[in-house]
Amino acid sequence: MLQYNTAFVALGTTNFELVVNFYSQLLSQQPHLYQPKRYAQFDLLGLRLGIFQPQLSHEKEFDHSLQSGFSLCLEVENLEAAIAFLTNLGYPPHRKINVASHGQEIYVYDPDGNRLILHQSS
Repeated sequence: MLQYNTAFVALGTTNFELVVNFYSQLLSQQPHLYQPKRYAQFDLLGLRLGIFQPQLSHEKEFDHSLQSGFSLCLEVENLEAAIAFLTNLGYPPHRKINVASHGQEIYVYDPDGNRLILHQSS
């Protein structure tokens, strides 16, 4: 059995400062841990989000020219307000609000093209 203390999501990016700035604005907080051009960590409700600059020898693994399968899902109180906030940051959704059985959601993409799902329960 694998024993672990915690789990978190880690994003590798060659656009480190741009991506850290995006998540700082999105989450309205500065990284809890920060090493310039190397690592930033945000502590969210029940989740840690780590952003790291890959070593030069591994940068090709983090080429975001193809859409990744990564999705960060954030449940929001007010979807319209969240859309307005992200649009103001310069990252508007590309489609209309999707109505699903579990509520409403919209997809937005970070500077590297990683998908964020903003969800409002019905």
